[in-house]
Order: sequence, then structure tokens, then C-alpha cells
Amino acid sequence: MRISTITNLAYGITLLLTGISGTSFILAADAAKQERAAVEQHRLLDDLIEQLQIGAEMRTDEARLYVMRGAARHLAAFRSEERVEHSREQAFRTLRTKMLTPKEAAALDEAEAHLDALDRIELAAVAAMERGDQAAAQQAMFGPEHESAQAAILGPVDRFADLVAERSDAVLNDAQRRADWLAGIAHTMLALTALLFLAVLYFVLRRRVALPLIRMTGIVNRLARQDYDVDVPLDARRDEIGDMTQAIHIFRSNSIERDRLDQERAADQRVKDRILQMMHRLQACANQDELAEVVTCFAPQIFPGMAGHLYVVADHGASLTLAGSWLEPGPAPLSFPVGACWGLRRGRPHVSNRDETDIACPHISDDAAPSLCAPLTAQGDTIGLLHFEEKPDAALFGEASRLYLEMIAENIGLALANLRLRDRLTSLAVRDPLTGLLNRRCLDEALNRHAREPATRLACLMIDIDHFKRFNDEYGHDAGDAVMIHVARSIVEEIGESGSVYRFGGEEFTVLLPGESEMAAFERAEQLRERIGTASLAHRGEILGSISVSIGVADAPDHGPVTSLLPRADAALIDGKRKGRDRTVRASMLGVPGQDGSAAA
Repeated sequence: MRISTITNLAYGITLLLTGISGTSFILAADAAKQERAAVEQHRLLDDLIEQLQIGAEMRTDEARLYVMRGAARHLAAFRSEERVEHSREQAFRTLRTKMLTPKEAAALDEAEAHLDALDRIELAAVAAMERGDQAAAQQAMFGPEHESAQAAILGPVDRFADLVAERSDAVLNDAQRRADWLAGIAHTMLALTALLFLAVLYFVLRRRVALPLIRMTGIVNRLARQDYDVDVPLDARRDEIGDMTQAIHIFRSNSIERDRLDQERAADQRVKDRILQMMHRLQACANQDELAEVVTCFAPQIFPGMAGHLYVVADHGASLTLAGSWLEPGPAPLSFPVGACWGLRRGRPHVSNRDETDIACPHISDDAAPSLCAPLTAQGDTIGLLHFEEKPDAALFGEASRLYLEMIAENIGLALANLRLRDRLTSLAVRDPLTGLLNRRCLDEALNRHAREPATRLACLMIDIDHFKRFNDEYGHDAGDAVMIHVARSIVEEIGESGSVYRFGGEEFTVLLPGESEMAAFERAEQLRERIGTASLAHRGEILGSISVSIGVADAPDHGPVTSLLPRADAALIDGKRKGRDRTVRASMLGVPGQDGSAAA
């Protein structure tokens, strides 16, 4: 039952009991008034009866004294008592107005009749005494008739007094019992009202209101401090406290859900921030190694429960090579064909080893953890692969994770494509498209860098293919290109990491050898000339014949500054070609008598 209903019911019962109690008190007061009226009436009747008795006795006494003594004063006193007659009659009239019972009225009439008979005897005796017949008078006053009349009065008067007393006692007792009964009812109602009030105070205010409110106050205070571990008991009471408990329980559930959503949003925002940071750094990468480092750094932060690998497509486009790993994934091949991944075949993310509901990629072992392959594509071309593995007790291939994976894969693919495009553009800007060697622009930049460090030793080789026009004229320009490529490859293989090879222009090449002297460079040039001259070259099944080169060698700063290095080497080359080609000439020996500084085949 609701507290408001209980309160209203208790209020109504209290009003009813109070009304009954008040009415009982009023009726008890009325009964007390009736009791007092009965007592007053009884007292009045007793006074009237006493007045009748005393008046009759005084009148009789005066009459007897007069008859015995004959004194006039007794006669005067007897005569003066006639007004007693009037008082007696008034008393009888008053008694008859008191709503007497029939028995009381009969006793009163009988007493009045005997009083009248007594008055007649006494009047007759006084009259006889006045005539002088004292004997007759005395006989009348002291005779048996007078005694009989006088005695006869006492019986009705006593009976009337007894009847009045009995009726008064009955009325008094009845009024007293009624007053006591009504007072008892009033007191009982007051006691019930007090008990009801105490019951309301204890059961309603204390047990149903105060104690639950105290308990809920502690719960609400803990909830206000965001302590959602507090237990909110579900109260089955169908009252206001039950409604409040239900509301607090709903508030706690909503707060827990809101806190969970806030945590999810915060975690999601952190993931988005990490992805944004990763994107910014991907855009700033200068090469593929830096991109792999960025991916291996941020992937564990974005997906802490997922290990993985980053694969990139090789230059030939037929296989993928491992570029980076994070969070210690399972064993994986360093490279595998493009067709060994279902994700790359389908061009969309593919899950393997998940409840055996789909076919696994061939590049993944059968006992490997559930994994996901996300292709890296850009402008329709596949350029790499992100391979993720679930860690134990982690199931992160949900919709949100898949969305982020696809977003990351798309951005990594675009970053890889941009790097490759930039490398391609850079290569086109600094490398010769036919031979792949650095171009004349790069040569000038390298010489300028060395010119800023004049104390650093640097050697230069100027190389020219002998009779190159013959290959173009006899075998065509394709054969000339093949000769050019063959010579460029031979130079690169011979020089290796010790220097830089440039295409100077036409059929001429330049080699810079940092840290080497002219003599050391001369020996390296001779080895190169021999290597090229002893190799045979065929084009489209036709032998092109022998190939020879002329080489000019110069160095700095031993025999001149860096700014003159290239002209001096070129002069040595021209000198070698003038002397019959297929030879190496040192620039420092030009113009020295008896020394040409050259070596020929």
C-alpha cells in the first residue's frame, strides 16, 4: 500500500476517532449535568418535605400551648402560622410540577389530606378555647383523633420521601453510569488515536520512510561520487519509497551504461587520435623503411590485442616481402606469392582460422591464431598487405575494428603509393631512363658538395664507348641501347659501393671515387676497361663484336681543385681517344715530356 494511502487512511481514522471521542466527552458532560440536576431536585424535594413537616409541627405546638395556657401570644402565634398554610399549598404546587410518578403523587395527596384533617381539628380546638370551653379544646388537641391525624401524616410523607429518594437515586445512578460509559468510550478513542499516531510514527515514518530514506541517502551520495559499485536493492513495495528505489536503480543502470558509453567513446577517440597521428606521420615518411617503422610503432597502440606483419609488393609485382612486425606474431614467411593470400585475390579483408567458417590463406599455417589479411591498394593496384593475428582472450575483428583496419589499410596503401610515385618521379628527375644511372644534374650537385670540402680527396673517371656510332649504324639503335646498358651495368658492378656512377651524356659516363688518389683510380679504370673489353655481347641472337672504352682519370686536390676535376678528366679522355682509343690516360701526366700517362690494350 502506498504511503499516501496509508497516511490518508490514518488521517481519516484519526478524525473519526477524535470525533467519537469528542462526542463521547460532550455526552458525558450532558450526563453529568443530568446527574447534578437529579441531585438538585432530590435536595429541593427534601427541603420541601422538611418545610411541610416543620410547619405542621410548629402550628400544632402553638395550638397546644394556647389550649393549655390560654395565653394570647400563643393564639397570635397560631394565627400567624396561617401563612404557613399558604406556604404549604405553594410547596404542594411546587412538588406537583416536578413530574412526579403516580406513586409519589398519591403519597403527596394522602399527606395533604391528612394535613387538612389535622388543620380542621386544631382550628376546632382553638375555636372551643375561644368560647371558653377549655376542656373540649384540650380534648380535641390531646385526644386520640388528633394523635391519629398527626401520626397519619408521617406515613405518606415518609413514603413520598422514600419514593423521591429511590427515583432520585435511580436517575442519579443511571446518569452516573451513562457518564462513566461515555467517558470510557472517549478515553478509549483517545487511547486508540494515540496508538494509531504512534503506529504511524513507527511503522510509516520510521520503518517505511525514515529508514529507507537513510539507506537511499547513502546510496545516492555514493552514486553522486560516481561510485557505481554500490548495490541498489530492488524493493518490491508498491509505494513512493518503492518508486524512489526503482528510480534510483534505473538511474544507476543508466549511469553505468552512460559511463560505459563514455569510456567506449573515450577509447574510440583515443584510437582515432592514434590513427590521425599515424596518418600525419605516414604523410611525412621519406621512404619505405620509415613507413614500416611508423606502422610497427602505431599499430600496437591502435590495436593492442592484435599482433601483425606489414608486407609490401616487390618491384616486379609478383610477390610480397616482409617489411615490419609488431607484438611478436606467430611465424610467418619472409616473402610469398601474391596469389597465396585470399585477401589479395578478392581485394578485400579476409579472415582465416576463425571457427573454420571460411577458407584459410595458403601463406598461413593451419595451427596459427585467427588472423585477418587487409590488402593495401591504391588506384586499383595492390601494393601491400596488413596481416593481423588475434592475441589470446581477444576478439577484435568486430565491425568497429574492421572499419578502422580498412581505414588504416587505405591510408597505408595511399602512403606507399605516394612514396613509390615520389621515388619514381625522383628517379626520373635524377636518373637516366635508359641506363638507370644518375644524370648530369646529380653529377653537378655531387661536385658542388665536394667543392665545399676542398681538403677531401676525390678521383674522377671520364669514360667514353669507342666507335659507338658503328653499333647504331650496323645493328640499329636498339643494339646501341643494349651496348649502352651493358657498359653501364659493367661500370656499376665494377665500382660497387666505393663510388657513384653517372651518365654524362651520349655514350659518355662519369665515375666519382671519394677518398681515392689518381693512381688508385687509374688502376680501377684499367680493371674496368679490361672487364668491358673481354665481355661479349649479343643482341637478338647476333654477336655485336668487341666493345672498348677510353678513360680519362683525374683527382683533387693533389693535382688541382675540385672545380677543375671534370675538365681535367675530360681532357685526359680526349687525349686517349686521339692516341688510338681503348686506353686509360691520367690527367696529371698530360704535357710531361717522355710520359703520356696512358695504358692501352
